Amino acid sequence: MELQFFKDFDFTDFWNESSYSVRDYIEPFPDDELIASVEKELGYKLPASYIELMRLQNGGLVEKSCFPTSEENSWADDHIAITGIMGIGREKTYSICGELGSRFMIEEWGYPAIGIYICDCPSAGHDMVLLDYSNCGKDGEPEVVHIDQEDDYRKIFLARDFETFIKGLKDEDAFDGE
Repeated sequence: MELQFFKDFDFTDFWNESSYSVRDYIEPFPDDELIASVEKELGYKLPASYIELMRLQNGGLVEKSCFPTSEENSWADDHIAITGIMGIGREKTYSICGELGSRFMIEEWGYPAIGIYICDCPSAGHDMVLLDYSNCGKDGEPEVVHIDQEDDYRKIFLARDFETFIKGLKDEDAFDGE
């Protein structure tokens, strides 16, 4: 597959290849029909960079699980952590249309309906990472933000787009004292 977005990114040791990841996250590779039906169901156009990554591996736990922030949050003073990236699909518990996917977080947990929740966090639902379409409309290029349910659903800007978010993920060893 010819990469459009992650040309200079080394995916060695990016994904965590555990049985938990296989069981609850990793979906079969998405075809155009599935992508279109998921976009229709969620009401947003998925970013091309997200689709590209999901065609390399469709969801899963990650080894580089931390993203630096300039604001403190319920997780840490200087970063947030994710557990995994939700794949495009409906079969796995942690896929964007799965049992604990984006709509579940909005309908059952009261998260703001301003985009697609794509990453769960180690807090078991108390914070999430969102593709935020607030500034770009449902067909635009969403920003990536952290939503903190424990702090009245406070939004913290993370990255201008999904590719920048993925490239900015760091190993937890990069943050000391936590």
